[in-house]
Amino acid sequence: MPHLTLHRKAFLALAALLVALLLIFAGFSRLGLQRGLGPYVAEIELARMDWLAERLQAHHTQVGGWETLRNQPGLWGRLSHPGGGPRRPGSSDTGGGFGPPPDGPPPEQRGNGPGSNGSTPPRMGAVADDRPPQPPERHPNDLYPRLGLVDAQDRLVAGSAPQPGGARLALRGADGHTLGHLVLAPPQGVRSEADQAFLAQQLGFVVWTGLAGLVLALLLSGWLARRWLAPVEALAHGARDIAQGHLHTRVPVHGNDELAHLARTFNTMAEQLASIEASRRQWLGDVAHELRTPLAAMRAEIEAVQDGVRPFDDKTALRLHRQVMRLIQLVGDLRASLDAAGTSAPSAQVPVHPLSLLAEALASMRPRLAQARIAVDTAGLHALATQSPAPLVKGDAQQLHQVFLNLLENSLRYTDAGGQLRIAAFEAQAPDSAPLLRVQLDDSAPGVPAHELPRIFERLYRAETSRNRDHGGSGLGLAICRAIVLAHGGTLTADASPLGGLRITLDLPLLDNPPPTP
Repeated sequence: MPHLTLHRKAFLALAALLVALLLIFAGFSRLGLQRGLGPYVAEIELARMDWLAERLQAHHTQVGGWETLRNQPGLWGRLSHPGGGPRRPGSSDTGGGFGPPPDGPPPEQRGNGPGSNGSTPPRMGAVADDRPPQPPERHPNDLYPRLGLVDAQDRLVAGSAPQPGGARLALRGADGHTLGHLVLAPPQGVRSEADQAFLAQQLGFVVWTGLAGLVLALLLSGWLARRWLAPVEALAHGARDIAQGHLHTRVPVHGNDELAHLARTFNTMAEQLASIEASRRQWLGDVAHELRTPLAAMRAEIEAVQDGVRPFDDKTALRLHRQVMRLIQLVGDLRASLDAAGTSAPSAQVPVHPLSLLAEALASMRPRLAQARIAVDTAGLHALATQSPAPLVKGDAQQLHQVFLNLLENSLRYTDAGGQLRIAAFEAQAPDSAPLLRVQLDDSAPGVPAHELPRIFERLYRAETSRNRDHGGSGLGLAICRAIVLAHGGTLTADASPLGGLRITLDLPLLDNPPPTP
């Protein structure tokens, strides 16, 4: 059995539903035609019995009511017969004269009524001198048992009682008042060939109409199923391509409905996966490149010693030791970078004095800064550091101390000798008006090109002009700092410094109600 896709399932479900509806429609149509054909035939048959209505109206006018028909059952049979029956000589039957003789006119034309002019009162709406309608030559065999007469109060006078769905023909007097009704019950079942042919014709029309509607509905349902489910199939193919590693896969987006929103979300996810994969590849390439440099230097030293080109002396051992230490530093920085990237908000957050931590980090770095002939300007730091109470943030003191050390180390490594480092701190406000502690570190040349500023916090990234391996950095210090700052709810950004170098801006949320200083 072939695999049923969602499109096929939807189409087959709609097709089954439409076929079931067609069968139900055809069945109810046949039942309705069979039930409605009887009353319709009765109406047709009764409409052709004007001659009997004329007789009954004339009889009512002659005898002054329906009592004669109630008391003489045989009179109803003679009146309702098309021929009316021959009149027997000497008959005293009051209504017997309504049966026309074999070669004579009907009794209505011979003056058997109260009037001597030989005419019966005309029916309402008929011209007085019109000839009465002539009865048919024969009486249908199944008509008489279904025929009846009721008076104006709907009481049975003669014949069959009225039945639901039967036809009625009003009998009116000369003054227009209703004298009664001629009733005819509908025939039971479809017996005549004409009725069967009519029913077959109507059912055929219903079936062909239903089939045409079914074909149109199937075509429409197939088109709608394909149109509605096409985005789902596209998403399925896209997800399969993504699973196979084709991260460039995108699905088309049509409209603004839920499926379109799902397609946009899928494309966004694919873009993020592609970006992550590109970053992973770059990360692996950068790590391999970083590890290759000291390993290549060590290999060259060792091969030179083995070939006798260079003796293994203290200088050679020092160079090898330097490369080993560089490898150890690189591996440590990689590990710290990975740990910092997965760092969440510190579990044991306590109020800390960030400016005191900055002062400690600066004190430990001053000898190296002085050796590099880099002047440090802390005028913008003392005003806030000496105020009471001192600004407090909630976080991990050890991690924040590492952030300040890495930022100072970055300025030390990538600022030319004889340069300047300016440190300032002040209170600011976040976009939501929350208080912030803002620390800015500005160093002198060289600077970082503007297009490279957003990338300097990426792992192993080095700007072309100011960050290079000659300074011994691994390119992970700023990435570690940013991960720690983000875990503390702060931000770390880079801009061009007015001193010609790099400006690092560190924002940390301040405590709203700091505890009093003891």
